[in-house]
Amino acid sequence: MQEIDRLVNTLQLEPHPEGGFYKEMHRSTTVVRDANGASKKSALTSIYYLLSGNDFSSWHRISSDETWYFHLGCDVLIYFFDQNKILQTLQLGHESQNLQATILANTWFAAKPLQQDSFSLVSCAVAPGFEFEDFEIANRAALLTEFGNSADNRKAIEDFTRV
Repeated sequence: MQEIDRLVNTLQLEPHPEGGFYKEMHRSTTVVRDANGASKKSALTSIYYLLSGNDFSSWHRISSDETWYFHLGCDVLIYFFDQNKILQTLQLGHESQNLQATILANTWFAAKPLQQDSFSLVSCAVAPGFEFEDFEIANRAALLTEFGNSADNRKAIEDFTRV
């Protein structure tokens, strides 16, 4: 798709390990410590994140809150498991008129654009800042063991895991 290629080139996006493309746009020079005072992190980081309609953000979690801000393309559906291990969804975009959503720290989540012939461009802000060592991509078997208690959960896990 020409528009996706144009955005990848214009925004200088790179492939992301969870799927899609990204570029870090900001990393705060303000440093904060975790609750134990042991780890230092940037107070805030932000990225552009692009998913084509035939790609997905695989199940993953990070140790900080992450807020998604919708910019362009079709709506994106964010899947996550709540505290009761129930699959939830958030729709983000123009159609839903919901232009931002926050995923809480340590929550397993995945995402997919709603239209296969389109794309979704968002920004993601993470506070305290994102570090790849705090990022975990889910293993299908482990997620099925923990959350596979319903047909809907099993389908979502199988649809949005690569391993």
